[in-house]
Amino acid sequence: MKSGFLEKLLSRLDRIDPAEAQQLLSRLIREKGFLEQVFEALHEGVIVLDEKGRVTFINAAAQKFFGLSDEILGELLMPRIPGLDWKTIARPGKTISRDLEVFYPENRYLNFYLSPIASALGNEAFGWVMLVRDQTATRREAEDSLESERLNALTLLAAGVAHEIGNPLNSLDIHLQLMARKLKKLPPGDRTPLEENLGTARREIQRLDTILRQFLQAIRPTTPQRGQCDLHQIIQDTLNLLEPELASRDIAVELDLAKESPSMNLDPTQFQQVIYNLLRNAYQALQGDGGLIKIASTFNDYECSISISDNGSGISPEQMGSLFEPYKTTKQSGTGLGLLIVRRVVREHGGEIEIESEPEAGTTIHIHIPRGPKPVRLLETKDKVIDID
Repeated sequence: MKSGFLEKLLSRLDRIDPAEAQQLLSRLIREKGFLEQVFEALHEGVIVLDEKGRVTFINAAAQKFFGLSDEILGELLMPRIPGLDWKTIARPGKTISRDLEVFYPENRYLNFYLSPIASALGNEAFGWVMLVRDQTATRREAEDSLESERLNALTLLAAGVAHEIGNPLNSLDIHLQLMARKLKKLPPGDRTPLEENLGTARREIQRLDTILRQFLQAIRPTTPQRGQCDLHQIIQDTLNLLEPELASRDIAVELDLAKESPSMNLDPTQFQQVIYNLLRNAYQALQGDGGLIKIASTFNDYECSISISDNGSGISPEQMGSLFEPYKTTKQSGTGLGLLIVRRVVREHGGEIEIESEPEAGTTIHIHIPRGPKPVRLLETKDKVIDID
């Protein structure tokens, strides 16, 4: 529609005959329909508001972003988007750009521009247009890139750590073994206190060696040695390894495994490490003796899902955001590398991990592993096939 068309039309209303008026009205309807089709074709959300903030137009993309429908037309927008204050963002004569995170109907990161629509008849705005862009994918790509850079930096550090700490630890262990042999020649009264000190030193060296191996395992690129294996058997073997520790603390384990355990193409050693780390995290989160750990599994045509739950102390919202960062841990003696190893192994198998937790209520960790390449399938649709002659 050309600029000034409506103004010219209004100035000529008293001189337009009914036939010409009908033609002009038809033109307005056509051009309005054309613009609506253009807006509906956009992936960006478009919302047109009047001067009070009531919605006069909203396209499908904007409806999807905010979980709205055509019922919003004529209603105030801001009450339907909790957290936005119309008086704060609607500034006469100014365009506002803001980022926001929405949680319904999907967790998305959005950016919106709110710009006044100026009237050709005066300086006052008679409405607003809001353009909304979905930045979720871009943000996730940036997070993945940051994580990749962090792991690359840790990989370079690992080479120095392995050399500067690993070799001295081996040398110390050898010398402590030599000292232990010489202590056996001393009288029992002199030998006992020295053996206690020597045992403490060797345990600390073993602890440092464990931390070093976990660190290298967490960041060193590896290729899974895949083979057909029974995932339920891996879970059972891991429980057998941890049975003495679980029994000593009177911790019960409840299994709710699928009736069938289809063969999975996995690296059994790596996945035993995954289950081992998750089970240790679960029982270490239990306060005092006693407690319950639940292990469940489900299968469908495309993936296997495993969940490990505990009724322990849970994880605070502040800690949830840094669970996969190295050396960020909720335990006093932890290294913070266990979950980093778990996520790396799961992702190398094409899977994903998700965590649900509530302070003082417990934590549930879900692992989803694909059973193989997903086949292509046609989706149901309401569209009709139209033959064009």
